[in-house]
Amino acid sequence: MPLNIFGFKALWSPYFLTILLVLTVIFFLITTTFRSRFKDSEPLTVRQTVLFLTSMILLYAIKGSPLDLMGHLLFSVHGVTMVILVLLIPPILIKAIPVWLWRSLLKIKPVNAVFTILTKPVVSVLLFNGLFSIYHIPLIFDEVMQNRYYHSGYSILLFLTALFMWWSLQSPLPEQRSLSGIKKVAFLFVNGMLMTPACAMIIFADKSLYATYHDPHVWGQVMSLCVGTNVFSNLNLSGPELFTSMKILDDQRLGGVVMKILQEIIYAVILAQVFFEWYRKDQEESEKEINQILNPTPVK
Repeated sequence: MPLNIFGFKALWSPYFLTILLVLTVIFFLITTTFRSRFKDSEPLTVRQTVLFLTSMILLYAIKGSPLDLMGHLLFSVHGVTMVILVLLIPPILIKAIPVWLWRSLLKIKPVNAVFTILTKPVVSVLLFNGLFSIYHIPLIFDEVMQNRYYHSGYSILLFLTALFMWWSLQSPLPEQRSLSGIKKVAFLFVNGMLMTPACAMIIFADKSLYATYHDPHVWGQVMSLCVGTNVFSNLNLSGPELFTSMKILDDQRLGGVVMKILQEIIYAVILAQVFFEWYRKDQEESEKEINQILNPTPVK
């Protein structure tokens, strides 16, 4: 059955698109037109521009495009959008925002207090992975999906804790880089290990865990919130099986596998960057030592 039966508004979320466009305009006004009002500000680079636009496009793709609707029909799509939300967009956004703007934001006392506490490596990794695992407990998941405010609130909370977690690893401010070298490797390893139980529960379950995808009543409530009660009530749909030939349990297992594989790929890329940075610094230090030996400073 085609998705266009749900209508343009449900498929493309024009209100959410408007919010993202407004945020984008505000960002570019601050970093260009009003940049002179900030201390030590620098021109926005092409790389930062591309990264910011990429983060906004990805955010709209997973929360405003038909992918968001498909996530209510297929758990495997939910797995993809979840990983993009918490493991891909936050590090891109951190690098997209100029350092001088981050410094200005952190001068706001409440913001600085939150960052000081929640970006500590141990706190950030436990908080993010704890909330991620709790979210995928069947009882919690189904309850959150059936309430518009719970769903929006938990999504924002997960995104923010993911931002704090990535900040611990990739802070653009030198004075806030508490991890380096082997500590970054350990941080990524612990992150991967803590995310494994939730994925394993989903992959190795012998039955469908989430009523959102197998209970017609719960699914109907979830879809009514997603596409609108009036629209959904006129469609007379029985369940998500109308939109896929995949069995519900197979779709669930695929979702768990997709989440774990995408997580491993993203962490592998970051790990490669960590090793490259580590190697480069080691080479620079070695060259300095050799230069000092070959060209000693004369004693006066």
